[in-house]
Amino acid sequence: MIAFGIVRLDIGQGYFFGTVERGGEEYKINVQNERRGKVLKLPAGMAPKRDRVLVRLSGGDAFVEDVLPYSGESEWVEIDSDEITFFVADNQDVFDTLEVIDDGP
Repeated sequence: MIAFGIVRLDIGQGYFFGTVERGGEEYKINVQNERRGKVLKLPAGMAPKRDRVLVRLSGGDAFVEDVLPYSGESEWVEIDSDEITFFVADNQDVFDTLEVIDDGP
């Protein structure tokens, strides 16, 4: 599992952007709808073990998750998911954790 702390997540024109932290390093994050299809991109050196992973944002009593294909490296954490984007729109300020879960049988 790859876990990030969500530092901030702000709304843009139909998308969310902000900052996440992992191991003392900060990374930019972009969460948007599936205009490119479902997508997960991660910074160099963070490739998950599997091609399809569970991506979960959580905080307080709220969480949202979706299964996304790993689509390669990026300088940012990029998440393209209608389910995640629409849920974040209603619960933007509650999330404090982002998890990329690639464990399983």
